[in-house]
Amino acid sequence: MTTKLVVGLDGHGTGDRAVAHAKKLAELIGDCELVVVYVVEWSPYSFQTAEENAQRHKRREEEISTAMSRVVDPAVKSLHEAGIKATGRVRHGDVASILMDISQEEGAAQIIVSRSSEGGFAKRLFGSATSNLVMHAKVPVTVVS
Repeated sequence: MTTKLVVGLDGHGTGDRAVAHAKKLAELIGDCELVVVYVVEWSPYSFQTAEENAQRHKRREEEISTAMSRVVDPAVKSLHEAGIKATGRVRHGDVASILMDISQEEGAAQIIVSRSSEGGFAKRLFGSATSNLVMHAKVPVTVVS
């Protein structure tokens, strides 16, 4: 049975470290697949006109395409080149919720993310999405520094 690991990317070097750690784990596990995920933070709670909603949908699709080509595809390509099975996804929404949802959909054994280094002391320690994952995920969460 293939072990699946969900890897959350942030579009920065910290996400690269999460991918590198996941790659090491996949090599140790052997029969392993990585699900590389980038979440575009997006709130559905905005009241707009029909025209604004149409523009918002178009902008949302552009963001998915851009994130896939600039962040997810290069990570998946590098994993494939290293002989690791990997797929990529981009979704809109709350980072922690999306990563937890994908881990359940995929039957993942673990979620791997990096800690955030931006913001105040609490964000430097974990970051809000990361701390929410650690507190609420139903699978183990590895936080890479």
